[in-house]
Amino acid sequence: MLLPPSDWLPQAPLELLQLDWLTRSGIEVAILRLDRVDPLISGNKWFKLIEHLKAADLAGAKGIISLGGAHSNHLHALAAAGKRFGFNTVGLLRGHPQETPTIKDLQAFGMQLHWLGYGGYRARHESGFWESWREQYPDLLPVPEGGGGLPGAKGCMQLKTGVREQLNGLGWNGYDGWWLACGTGTTLAGLVLAEAGEHPVYGALAVPDDHGVAQQVESIVQEAGLHDPVYELFDASRGGFAKVDPLLLDFIAQTEQASGIPLEPLYTGKALLALKQHVEAGRFAKGTRLIFIHTGGLQGRRGFNPQT
Repeated sequence: MLLPPSDWLPQAPLELLQLDWLTRSGIEVAILRLDRVDPLISGNKWFKLIEHLKAADLAGAKGIISLGGAHSNHLHALAAAGKRFGFNTVGLLRGHPQETPTIKDLQAFGMQLHWLGYGGYRARHESGFWESWREQYPDLLPVPEGGGGLPGAKGCMQLKTGVREQLNGLGWNGYDGWWLACGTGTTLAGLVLAEAGEHPVYGALAVPDDHGVAQQVESIVQEAGLHDPVYELFDASRGGFAKVDPLLLDFIAQTEQASGIPLEPLYTGKALLALKQHVEAGRFAKGTRLIFIHTGGLQGRRGFNPQT
């Protein structure tokens, strides 16, 4: 069995976000702290893995093989889960061998690593990519980069349930929409499926358009058979994936000091800055209540060298 014990149910607290720019605008935001789900199996990554683990169990697989970079939050969560719950993990990595805090953790957790180079990694979307890896690891289930696809999205649908159970504790009787960072679009797609048009989902793109997030979300929604989904995507990449600038770094430092909530510059920091810009531009009416998702990824801050 790859799935954890039935009593292992990670809970993400929902907290009011107290920031001066929200107060001035009359907008209320509650932040879903997926960064506090678990010290190692953190953020939205666990939720994206749940359905993949179920599929692996049904297939009789002994573990999972997946892809990511040298700072991959997905591989970090996968390797940590494998070590904790006793299943095999293999990581196919972008680029050439390097040592990062994340890579050291993957090795410590027992994940078998293969470096594909950059050209080899780009081939991951080509038909036939998995054939040789299935031959080498016949007992492992291949999982897309980031735990993506419809199974990953289905695992994220339960985030809505977790939020609804905590609304009364905030004194809220409802909310008006979701706001979150998008790397592959899987978590956003899961929320779109869970909402089925009831509330809009706003995605702040942490990667440029050429990463194909919009196409991936559309593909998942279509595969699920959902008609008339309600979501919007906004560019929040600030010039590219892993690109940061002084404005972003200053915003993160000020927000951490004001709120006590740790952020990282690749996803959640960019998404929250984009929300601030949209709020101050008057996009939302006074009294609007939004759920902001902290997608975790704090482990990736270690050794991160900002590219300005």
